[in-house]
Amino acid sequence: MPWRKADVVTLREEFVLKALGKVQSFSELCAEYGISRKTGYKWLGRFREGGLAGLRDESRRPKTPAGALSEEVVCELVRIKRSVSRTWGPKKVLGLYERRRGTEGAPSLSSVKRVLDKAGFVNHRVRARSTEPRRIQEHLAAAAPNELWTVDYKGWWKTRSRERCEPLTIRDSFSRFILDIGALNGTGEGGARTVFERVFIKYGLPDMIRSDNGSPFASASAPLGLSRLSSWWVSLGIRLDRIDPGRPDQNGAHERMHRDIRAELQTFPADDIELSQSVFDDWRHEFNWERPHEALGMRTPGEIYVPSARRYLPEPVDIAYPAGWLERRVTRNGMITLCSNNVFVSAALGGFVLGLQPVSDRLDVWFDYLRIGHMDLDVMRFVPVTKPKKRRRPSSGRPAARRDGRVPENLRSGKESDPEVLPMS
Repeated sequence: MPWRKADVVTLREEFVLKALGKVQSFSELCAEYGISRKTGYKWLGRFREGGLAGLRDESRRPKTPAGALSEEVVCELVRIKRSVSRTWGPKKVLGLYERRRGTEGAPSLSSVKRVLDKAGFVNHRVRARSTEPRRIQEHLAAAAPNELWTVDYKGWWKTRSRERCEPLTIRDSFSRFILDIGALNGTGEGGARTVFERVFIKYGLPDMIRSDNGSPFASASAPLGLSRLSSWWVSLGIRLDRIDPGRPDQNGAHERMHRDIRAELQTFPADDIELSQSVFDDWRHEFNWERPHEALGMRTPGEIYVPSARRYLPEPVDIAYPAGWLERRVTRNGMITLCSNNVFVSAALGGFVLGLQPVSDRLDVWFDYLRIGHMDLDVMRFVPVTKPKKRRRPSSGRPAARRDGRVPENLRSGKESDPEVLPMS
């Protein structure tokens, strides 16, 4: 029996996901999609063997579709692109074409993009996904420059003009080299991203960044604490490492550097934010190139640090996932579309591509090397990864005393017990 007229691959995808979810009987599901049980089992088996790729047919698009650009137009577009700067994009190429040939019969912008792409003028940047999933907390000890950077806010103070100054400090863990001290007026994601872009352009990309669990590095409401800033780091191929809440000693060397900033910079505030940045830059140069460090054998951080070989390119990057996985791009408001349903994942991942791995009766949701949760196919809902709730240890058998040292009457008489305390055997 034939499939209903629509996007056949999408219908097959919906069919197998519902079949795996076991929301209704297989016979009823086949009847709903207008196919026989034999056809249903066929595509369910092909999905289990080959994932999404197993549901696709070979392309049936004609070799010369109606409305295709003529050879003359294609050659002219390529000729224009070759004659101008390599930085010119499709909009400028189209504008020059219309200026020379007129707007009547001119190709659309999407057609120009397609021609330039097929002619080899577009460089697609698709970064391979990391293959080994790890925890978001790794506690790595750096053994070379750029293996680990640490970042934190020093804590704000007022300039002489009463402006709020909130220094953002970025440091290489191995060499103690201070990469930047950004004079910001708050802890917003926009200001921090501007400082990081400046650092990435100058020094390249690290393997890992360690931060605390505060904004804008982390978010308490997002899966695995991902924020817009840390999601951007992951998309660039940077791994994350977070210290435990309330444990600044796990980033002790960075805090020690903050103590120097407090003693030498915060005590003598500059007139305004702009002048503060100039003072920070001078102090950072002295710290990196003139001040010897005992931990470095009385060498300076600048004698040890070298920029990263991983260069930063500002163009957005899409993460490539294994064949057979579903891929969904997150909208700006944090939604993905699955089986014609809008499912909320996280606004912190807006614009990025997620990988959905078919596993038994569910879909595991991955963001690069991080498994952030799974899709509950029964109710079409995203379930984020959560830490298991810690159970309280059994009581010692003695009734709990109040602050005044007296035991409450109801506990002495055994009338009530704490429902969260495990019973003694």
